[in-house]
Amino acid sequence: MANQPKGFINDNRGVPSRPDETQESRYWTKVMTPERAWLNLDYHELWRYRDLIMLFVWRDFIATYKQTVFGPAWFFISPLMTAVVFTIVFGEIVDIPTDGAPPFLFYLCGTICWGYFSRCLVDTSSVFTTNAALYGKVYFPRLVNPIAIVMSCGINFLIQLSILVGFIVYFWLSGAPTTFSSWLIAFPLFSLQAGILGMAVGLVVSSLTTKYRDLTHLLRSGVQVWMYATPVVYPLSQIPKKYEMFFMLNPMVAVVEGMRKGLLGAGTVTAGYIGLSVGITILSLVIGLSLFTRTESTFIDRV
Repeated sequence: MANQPKGFINDNRGVPSRPDETQESRYWTKVMTPERAWLNLDYHELWRYRDLIMLFVWRDFIATYKQTVFGPAWFFISPLMTAVVFTIVFGEIVDIPTDGAPPFLFYLCGTICWGYFSRCLVDTSSVFTTNAALYGKVYFPRLVNPIAIVMSCGINFLIQLSILVGFIVYFWLSGAPTTFSSWLIAFPLFSLQAGILGMAVGLVVSSLTTKYRDLTHLLRSGVQVWMYATPVVYPLSQIPKKYEMFFMLNPMVAVVEGMRKGLLGAGTVTAGYIGLSVGITILSLVIGLSLFTRTESTFIDRV
């Protein structure tokens, strides 16, 4: 090699190397390739990107009602308006029993609990298509976004929960038949399950949406149907026995009824419902993570 710099030699691969360089040091120290396994999660890598997760949490939380007239007040306006409408329609006109709880608190509690789950599901279901441009430019664990979505929805849920607790205290001071029960201890677990279930189903839909875009339209009506298959506007005690088995297959039944039982002392919660609900949630999470990790390596070619 006439133009080769002095002090360099060529190895058998044609790559310039220094004379004092060992054979092992001439190879790459790290090779990044797309994972093809069905379930390959690097928890240590997710922990290293915890600052990015918090950044996405802050971004999602701030951007929700940015450039709106009422701003953060929508955190309270939306569930309150829904609860008032449900109270008038289902409580006054249809006259559906509420297991002895004040109708407004009954519907407000169901609305807030369901809103937390549905928002986790809907926002996670579009994570691939929404962040396609970002994913095509920089690498980071794709699971960062679903985790950040659940955390930002959790903050929204806690804010709305504070106004619910305020109304519960007001009704209690007014002499209404409402009180916290011992099931309140399990309330954080029910809340965690709702977030995990929403993320799990959202991961499944998000993975399939990269190939079948019409699932996005199906999701909108599917969430509404799922809500009416969950005791949000009616108590579980009003369900006929012959349909009880079908409701047991809905994991959100135990979650909503358990939350109501803890906050209002009204609800039907059994060990069978809870056990089956947790089992379906875990199975959904495993399926969602498997599809997600399988899709993230090839989705950029589809979107």
